[in-house]
Amino acid sequence: MSLLGRAGHEPAARESGYAAHRAGVERLLESYRAIPPGAVVRLAKKTSNLFRARAATTAPGLDVSGLGQVIAVDPAARTADVAGMTTYEDLVAATLPYGLAPLVVPQLKTITLGGAVTGLGIESTSFRNGLPHESVLEMDILTGAGEIVTATPTNEHADLFHGFPNSYGTLGYSVRLKIELEPVLPFVALRHVRFHDVRELEATLERIVLERTYEGETVDYLDGVVFSADESYLTLGRKTDEPGPVSDYTGMDIFYRSLQHPDGTTRDRLTIHDYLWRWDTDWFWCSRAFGAQNPKIRRLWPKAKRRSSFYWKLVALDRKYRIDDRRQARKGNLPQERVVQDIEVPVQHTADFVEWFLREIPIEPIWLCPLRLRAFDDATGEIDTRPWPLYPLEPQRTYVNVGFWSAVPAERGQPEGAANRAIEKIVSAFDGHKSLYSDSYYEEAEFAELYGGDTYTELKTRYDPDQRLLNLYSKAVQRK
Repeated sequence: MSLLGRAGHEPAARESGYAAHRAGVERLLESYRAIPPGAVVRLAKKTSNLFRARAATTAPGLDVSGLGQVIAVDPAARTADVAGMTTYEDLVAATLPYGLAPLVVPQLKTITLGGAVTGLGIESTSFRNGLPHESVLEMDILTGAGEIVTATPTNEHADLFHGFPNSYGTLGYSVRLKIELEPVLPFVALRHVRFHDVRELEATLERIVLERTYEGETVDYLDGVVFSADESYLTLGRKTDEPGPVSDYTGMDIFYRSLQHPDGTTRDRLTIHDYLWRWDTDWFWCSRAFGAQNPKIRRLWPKAKRRSSFYWKLVALDRKYRIDDRRQARKGNLPQERVVQDIEVPVQHTADFVEWFLREIPIEPIWLCPLRLRAFDDATGEIDTRPWPLYPLEPQRTYVNVGFWSAVPAERGQPEGAANRAIEKIVSAFDGHKSLYSDSYYEEAEFAELYGGDTYTELKTRYDPDQRLLNLYSKAVQRK
């Protein structure tokens, strides 16, 4: 019996999982063969966590309807075989009964494992566990050529294994992933530490990442929120099985508001399940755009629809019918510029970037999440300098992800995406990178330098020789 409840996984259940997966793979291949020659190959997927538009197409898409399940969990080996379209909500539900969780669980329930690997993901364990693709042991990938290959760090498809992260479906789609899991405990004890100076926060964060402790207590989870130049917080989490009361932020209480206090440190406790999904109920703080944080509205808002996937549907409706653009036009304003981004800068430039951002971009709060590549191989005791060429971060260097998700007033006479382009330039100046799930405005040569260059071209030639899949620049910048 696990620490989190009883869990059984009999051989018959495992075989059933693999049989269902094989059937899903066959449907996928049949759908690939049904796409006309010359037509762009895309997923036939109604939902997405991407925030960039794409061109419409009349061609049929890839049928991934049979690739949304956890195939098998091996609690002894601490691994899981997972179909590529499985959401983290379903993945966590399958692993927590064993007292296990993925090494990194992105914040939103409907992010898929395959999406987090090909598009990058991050969370409060990333300062010790890196990014989701670093806990992948092997992948079955449907390439642009219509072949399914198994890629590992050392086999004949190692180049694809290393080039797949940040490729966003332009080199292929993951069909199955075998991932590492780590032990968790039933509860997470939290400390919210306030700072009045972002530079003091930066120094403290850097020290915690290296020492993994704060004031004598272990730190297993670490992220932060900046509300303003003189109000910011680090949230330090510690695994625990100590019984006691826990908070609930799925009802009237709102998690990010619980961080705020005048000075010093406050404490809180969540179940591990509620900790992993603490940001999903209010989509961080973005639910306020829909009125869902207004107490009068919140009481009437169905609890089942207080989740990121429902807010995303509201965003899709706004985009389809241009509701906000029309509202702005009635006021005589230009459409607002969407600024929905995650960037990474070296930890030493965290305060530099935050101070610039707070001066230049009228968005708050913003999220902070430190990360380091999993560069140390515990088995050999050696430094692993494995390359991830499409998102090249340096081993043994601490970075901080800064997330901001809102819109700013567009200014007359300014080119499209002026605020986003300014962000791209300052991030490059600070030796950082920007994630590609949202709007990008790079020139093609600059983009190639940042995101793979010749290595990406070589991978594209080998695994998508007929260019059935869009290339990364076309998809990320040109919105094709």
